[in-house]
Amino acid sequence: MNKKIHTEKAPQAIGPYSQAVVHGGLVYTSGQIAINPETGNVEATDIVGQTEQIMKNLGEVLKAAGASFDTAIKTTCFLADMNDFAAFNEVYGKYFTSKPARSCVAVKTLPKNVLAEVEVIAEVE
Repeated sequence: MNKKIHTEKAPQAIGPYSQAVVHGGLVYTSGQIAINPETGNVEATDIVGQTEQIMKNLGEVLKAAGASFDTAIKTTCFLADMNDFAAFNEVYGKYFTSKPARSCVAVKTLPKNVLAEVEVIAEVE
């Protein structure tokens, strides 16, 4: 059976989906973008600031699911501009020190015109 994950410490879903779902000892997060959960707005305008907010949001969702950055198995990263790849990696690397498998692709646009989105599959501790 699936367990739906919800925390007020991360942005609320902007569509008909859960922040994350736990199934079979794994947590599957929905893609997180740079929305500040306190204001409901995207406040950072650069890739570094947005990636920091994404990581804060992911950290809270993972924590609510009983997982962490250290238990991440796979991430999928979406960038609006591959020219942001190096700066994105700088921030990403501070959080995903266990170096999970990863895909990173450029996309035409993201919700709320953010610069990046990240989703994670992690083991529940």
